[in-house]
Amino acid sequence: MHIETAPTASRSLIRVKTKSQAVAKPPKDNPITEHLAYLLAQANREINRQLEMRLSKEGVPVEQWRILKVLSDGNGHSMGELADAVLLNHPTLTKMVDRMVSDALVYRVQDPKDRRKVLMFVSDRGKALSKRLNSLAVSQEEHIVESYGDKSTNELKRLLESLIDSSN
Repeated sequence: MHIETAPTASRSLIRVKTKSQAVAKPPKDNPITEHLAYLLAQANREINRQLEMRLSKEGVPVEQWRILKVLSDGNGHSMGELADAVLLNHPTLTKMVDRMVSDALVYRVQDPKDRRKVLMFVSDRGKALSKRLNSLAVSQEEHIVESYGDKSTNELKRLLESLIDSSN
């Protein structure tokens, strides 16, 4: 990893260069870094970037892994439930699911309780891919635990879950 400072019109940015790409971050003394919303967004961006690098070995974006992971419970999910669970808006989810249906990773079944709805399920091919992706996601989590320790990682998860629960 290489860190360099790049001047801009009004301030400097720190660029962290890894083997795969450069990520711009404001210096720690920048006023934006005092806000929790910014720190959460920055952490999310970095974790997703690292996970994306791992999942790219299978040619799969993070969002597609999330879809397969949620559907792997075998219960069938409506598009609305799925959109909420995988943090995607409906149009983006629909496009991604259409591609996944074309790739025979997932399939749609009319909801027997409400014929206006369809339920999404993961196919056998999707299950196999999901297993491979899950091992890559687990390796990402293990990397985080190695970097921050098991206790700190579990505490961070607990705090984030509490924050999410209190927001709902």
